[in-house]
Amino acid sequence: MTVSLPELTGDYVLDPAHSRIGFVARHAMVTKVRGAFGQFEGTAHLDGADPTRSTGQVVIKAESIDSGVEQRDQHLRTNDFLDAPNFPDITFRSTSVEAKSDTDYRVTGDLTIKDTTRPVAIDFEYTGNAVDPYGNLRVGLEGSLTISRKEFGVTWNAALEGGGVLVGDKVVLEFDISAIKQS
Repeated sequence: MTVSLPELTGDYVLDPAHSRIGFVARHAMVTKVRGAFGQFEGTAHLDGADPTRSTGQVVIKAESIDSGVEQRDQHLRTNDFLDAPNFPDITFRSTSVEAKSDTDYRVTGDLTIKDTTRPVAIDFEYTGNAVDPYGNLRVGLEGSLTISRKEFGVTWNAALEGGGVLVGDKVVLEFDISAIKQS
């Protein structure tokens, strides 16, 4: 059973067990490294009748980065990249929501990485809603954005012998969200 957009209005909590916040970065100029953050929490207020009145925020634990290679993950947690001991949280707080269509939305907000805050816009697709077997109303959203890691003070790199660098500047952040409506 699905409900109409106005019926979706309410407060939601991200379900980390059924959501993914991932990343993709270019490595050695020839391939991509993919990974995800294992620990995050988020809340949203959705206004189905007037999506521009919707809000959201996410807090990601930087130390939970997982690229599938522990040695690389340890390096990503250091000051060369995320500096997780000194900046444990990566945060996003929305400042506006714009409906692009019945299913597409642009969420603008402030992204903070390593104590550097920049405005970003994330394009989300509303993928639907359903009542799960436990009676919870869930909504699904998928989105992504590309950031320059240098703009957030993440500048470490190594030159390659044939030219180019080890780590690309552009990083794609991916959001696959399942959020549960609170009573």
